Amino acid sequence: MDLATLTLFLPACFALNMAPGPNNLLSVSNATRYGYRRTCVAGVGRLLAFAGMIALAAAGLSVVLQTSKWLFYAIKIIGAAYLLYLAWQLWRANPEAEQHITGKSMGILALARQEFLVAAGNPKAILLFTAFLPQFVDPTQPVAAQFVVLGTLFLLLEWIAISAYAYMGLHMRRWFAEPRGKRIFNRCCAGLLSAAASVLLMAKRT
Repeated sequence: MDLATLTLFLPACFALNMAPGPNNLLSVSNATRYGYRRTCVAGVGRLLAFAGMIALAAAGLSVVLQTSKWLFYAIKIIGAAYLLYLAWQLWRANPEAEQHITGKSMGILALARQEFLVAAGNPKAILLFTAFLPQFVDPTQPVAAQFVVLGTLFLLLEWIAISAYAYMGLHMRRWFAEPRGKRIFNRCCAGLLSAAASVLLMAKRT
């Protein structure tokens, strides 16, 4: 893949990985209750769910990308609109709203299953892989190989996000739970997503 595409993809993707969604908040809670290492290992459940979604998106959208240029641009617009919607939701998020997850002590397999189910049941995650990743695919080049590269990078960045949120759960819970701190974090992510959406809308495919 070309360097310019990756330069655009990496920060936009990382902003999505770091956005405080259900799985990331789950990592904060689990790290606080079960420890950093167990939480990071349990994150494999989330990665498996996302890997499956990426494979389905690649299989279904490769035909679209290669047969309909207009449909490709329609997906591009939908993807940018989704990023703007997510940015708006983060900007307006109530910083005092907290997600509480209760239950008895669980092993790594149980935690991984929990991560998998939360990721698989998140409609935003499903929309992400069908509307976001294709924005960075060049239909004139082998599509499957590009999805492999983008998907692998996404999963690596997601692993970093898992580790970062688990770390916050151990060492920064007090700051993260503060309404002011959470508001700043949400709005930084919203700004990054809005910028990525704007660049995608203005970019022209050669």
